[in-house]
Amino acid sequence: MATTNLNISVIDKCMMRQSEAASYSGLPVEHFKATCPVRPEELKQDTLLWDRKDIDDWIENVKSGAVSDTREDILDRL
Repeated sequence: MATTNLNISVIDKCMMRQSEAASYSGLPVEHFKATCPVRPEELKQDTLLWDRKDIDDWIENVKSGAVSDTREDILDRL
């Protein structure tokens, strides 16, 4: 009987595209765009990337009640 080995290496991303950041946070992209205060970085021209640690901090602040955006705050980010 033949045997096979499979080696898989998974590297966590530090920076994510918007769709990845939305998925990481568990939100649909449109909701993520409207509510997430984390500003993306342009590491490469015309490529916006969100920092995973910044998104983690935002989620922790939401969970602790430190974030209380008003409707106007959210609309200003659109």
